[in-house]
Amino acid sequence: MNTTPADLMEKLRGPVLPGATIGIFGGGQLGRMMGIAARSMGYKVHVLDPDPACPAGYIADKVIEASWNDRWAAANLARESSTVTLEIEQVSITSLDEASRWAPMRPGAAMLAVIQDRVEQKDWLHKHGFPIGPYRSVRSPEQLAEAVKVLDGPVFVKSARGGYDGRGQAKLGFGGAVVDDAALRQAWQDVGATDCVAERALELAKEISVMVARAPNGEVKVYPPAENFHENQILSWSVIPANISDELMEKAQAVASEIADTFGLEGLLAVEMFLTTDGQLLVNELAPRPHNSYHGSERACTTGQFEQAIRTACNLPLGDVSLVQPTAIANLLGDVWLDDEGKEKQPAFDKALAVPGVRLTLYEKLKPRKGRKMGHLSAVGATADEARERVLAAKAAL
Repeated sequence: MNTTPADLMEKLRGPVLPGATIGIFGGGQLGRMMGIAARSMGYKVHVLDPDPACPAGYIADKVIEASWNDRWAAANLARESSTVTLEIEQVSITSLDEASRWAPMRPGAAMLAVIQDRVEQKDWLHKHGFPIGPYRSVRSPEQLAEAVKVLDGPVFVKSARGGYDGRGQAKLGFGGAVVDDAALRQAWQDVGATDCVAERALELAKEISVMVARAPNGEVKVYPPAENFHENQILSWSVIPANISDELMEKAQAVASEIADTFGLEGLLAVEMFLTTDGQLLVNELAPRPHNSYHGSERACTTGQFEQAIRTACNLPLGDVSLVQPTAIANLLGDVWLDDEGKEKQPAFDKALAVPGVRLTLYEKLKPRKGRKMGHLSAVGATADEARERVLAAKAAL
């Protein structure tokens, strides 16, 4: 099917109604859950992913096996779709631009170009006056040494591109460790010997995130903040709503909404934030897609993040995000399937599901590995504390 400029303009203006095809860059667990939401609303789903056995492939009408920088495959995805969205930031800007020639690309390439690069992202936040912690852009080992000296304290070093769940990161100066030439060389190698950002470690009271949905017509919905807890730099559990004051909740929502408006967001944006022990609220990172910390929104809010992602991509009225009930989630990593010798075992899901209010979501990933996200548990409760206690009890029962 060939798309003309007039056809594209019509797609950009009007809603994409059920029965149409939605294209998704990325077939991981987020793409899978977006696809399930789309199918429940009556849409067809096409996915582009380098892995033909990706989790979304089990629910998609079509999987295009291609790399993130394959502009021809990106064009084919968009030509066959009425609108295109994504579940991963690593798609090349060339591919996103090519897709936007054939169908609305939500969110767009201009926003992704900023968010894909941590240096560009930090600089953008600083330029637009959003609150962030002390940092330095680093493009050489010499600049890294200077950054550590200027930041004057323990420092996280993060690669500018790629890297997540602790990958592509290094620590310097923690626990009183001496930052000598050998430590600097090792940190530079750990982040791939490439452009990176050095961030001063902060004294944290909490980590929270705020999800914003913004439709092409400018309608905005801001979810209640989620409170997050990480282990080894991977999200361990998250609970909605966060245990923070109403004043802080409103401030966090306002900051996230302003970032979305400044970008001209069309889609979802998760804004990760730090609450420091001295009361500062600082932006950490941005994710222009559904987010691990909002898996609980499916049960906590009137409209979950995955249905909302489909609504934004299709230029439909946004769903209500009011809190229905406190909900907590706990990530299930591949470690749960492995014994002490690394051999596969069957988790005791029956025991986990015996805990009141608990549900299980698995992503149909074929091979468990340490640190790999294989699924999550969710639990509801009368309070956020009860929901968290239930989900952690269920995880322990595995």
